[in-house]
Amino acid sequence: MKHIYQSGASDITLLLLHGTGGNEFDLLPLAKHIDPSANVLSVRGNVLEYGMPRFFKRLAMGVFDMDSLKEETENLYQFIDESAKKYSFDRYKVIAVGYSNGANIAASILLHYNQPFYAAILFHPMVPIRNLEKTDLEKVSIFIGAGTNDQMTPDGEIDELNAMFDRSLAKTTLFWTSHGHQLNKEEIDQAKLWYDQL
Repeated sequence: MKHIYQSGASDITLLLLHGTGGNEFDLLPLAKHIDPSANVLSVRGNVLEYGMPRFFKRLAMGVFDMDSLKEETENLYQFIDESAKKYSFDRYKVIAVGYSNGANIAASILLHYNQPFYAAILFHPMVPIRNLEKTDLEKVSIFIGAGTNDQMTPDGEIDELNAMFDRSLAKTTLFWTSHGHQLNKEEIDQAKLWYDQL
């Protein structure tokens, strides 16, 4: 997978996962804001939709291709394992930071694997997949940033995703703003405060 790795001074590695049409450079400034001392593994999505990188295919707006989602979830999970060996970072200290489509693939990993991350920051996610056996997320802290005017996220999806994480015993913090789907300073600053208390 196309990616950037930057070595930092701490044992934390921020896994950066961009939104649709983004790339591995998009969230680098966000990583520096959240933790300038962390290692950074920033990944470009494996799938192209009309020339725009994504982490998995979709059939229509808001309708995910489940076969692609499952395949790319496994691919990304394995890539994180391989990268930890290649770059010698602590696999158990990886914190996923995803926006939109990137948040969805991170959520899918959380719903498919036990303790896949130390923590996760999910900006504007949706429910990626339903009807799975619950995973063990008891030691995982999750921050969800959501907008009350987010036209991309169907009503009730954020609360449903939050409930799914709760059933897996994750420690979830849900932060709402009055904004839409775009990343905004309010939720970024709140995510930073949350991160500093981990």
